[in-house]
Amino acid sequence: MKHIILTGFMGSGKTSVGIRLSYRLRRAFADTDRLIEREQGKAISDIFAQDGEEVFRKMETQMLRKLAGLKEPQIISTGGGLPVRAENRPLLKALGTVVYLKVSPETVYERLRDDTSRPLLQCEDPLSRIRELLAAREGAYREGADVTVAVDGKSFDVILEEIEEKTK
Repeated sequence: MKHIILTGFMGSGKTSVGIRLSYRLRRAFADTDRLIEREQGKAISDIFAQDGEEVFRKMETQMLRKLAGLKEPQIISTGGGLPVRAENRPLLKALGTVVYLKVSPETVYERLRDDTSRPLLQCEDPLSRIRELLAAREGAYREGADVTVAVDGKSFDVILEEIEEKTK
């Protein structure tokens, strides 16, 4: 059995789906953002503000390399920008089955419009920024994925069933 890695844009449900999937499949759950925060002793937003996005992206790559040492199959949720870095996509695929949780800009906006912890959305027009970022990242998400699951308008149960079905 291999790890199941969840990728996708912020607000696509990677963490929420990942936690539920870990219970369902009785596997441990790891979230790359939380692991980095724990390792660095500060929030992602603080890393962005103090060190810059490029430093954070390098931390993500280092975290993937550390996760390669895990023995037991886990459910791993990644940060939304992690697959954009070209060197990360083969690292993801080497870890296990990569599931891209595909979400529309409108769904992301509805889910995150009041979330002030997302550094990339602290701007004048967050919906336009979401559209722009999602369009720029779509190719990387698709290229890095083994499986795609559209999440708009679906319950957690339906999403979990699709992931189980597609990762057997």
